[in-house]
Formats: sequence, structure tokens, C-alpha cells
Amino acid sequence: MDRLVLSLLVENNPGVLNRVAGLFSRRGYNIESISVGQTNIKGMSRMTVVSTGDEQILTQIEKQLGKLVEVVEKLEPDDSVYRELVLIKVDANADQRTNINSIVDIFRAHIIDVSPTSLIIEVTGNTRKVNQLLTMLNGFNVTEIARTGLVGMHRGSQED
Repeated sequence: MDRLVLSLLVENNPGVLNRVAGLFSRRGYNIESISVGQTNIKGMSRMTVVSTGDEQILTQIEKQLGKLVEVVEKLEPDDSVYRELVLIKVDANADQRTNINSIVDIFRAHIIDVSPTSLIIEVTGNTRKVNQLLTMLNGFNVTEIARTGLVGMHRGSQED
């Protein structure tokens, strides 16, 4: 299965997210992640949509979104930067904290909350980095994960 990352510039109006998600659901396409936030352009939001499928399905998704949204940019891995924010809650007693902290340091993540029985870790990076950190935490009891979904943009200036 191939992966498609699209960056959509949309008007910041009620119902836009629903129309985009509806396009996917009506055709039976899967949304792996979707992130939306305001941009530097007043009244506009950037929506990053990640989907998977074979080449024919991904081409169809791109065409259908092009009819629905004015600006659709396909973000290619070599020409773009992707990031994701993840919060991870891990059970941790006093003996486990040193080991968890060592793992967190290796991935340049941060412990942002400490309680007597758990830690919350914040990590920002590409999907591979996030997944590798989660793999390293497999030996501990991860009780909760919150992922923002992928956001991305083209490298360099628009003239490049």
C-alpha cells in the first residue's frame, strides 16, 4: 500500500472538514490522519490529510479533492518535511524512571508531567521517530497515547 500526504488550503468556515471527510467516507477511502489549523493567511486553514491505498485509489482521492478544495498540494517525502506531536503516558515507579528518562533523552523527547505512579512524555518528530520511541517503551506499561496526526509542508521557498 502506498501513502499519500496532501496539504489543503481551505477557507476557515464551518463544514469544510465535514465536506472533506464526507468525500472519503462516501467513496470508502481511509483517512490515516487529518490535522487542521489556522495559517498565516487570514480566514484560511491548512488541512493535512494522510491516506493509504493503491496508486489508482490515491490518484482518485487527489482528483476528487481537487474538485472540492481550491488548493491541493501533494507532499512528496523528498521535497517535504513531516512532523507529528505525540503524548505518551507510561506507568513508572521510582526504579523505572531512570530507564525511561534515558530512552526519552535518546529521542530528544521531554517528560512534561510526573506523578507518583506515571510519567507523560512529549515527542515531536517524523512518524518513524515516534514509532521507534514507542517500540523502545514496549517493556513498560504504556497506558495512553494521544497523536496529533501528521502535518507537513514543502521544503524551501515556493520559487524553488
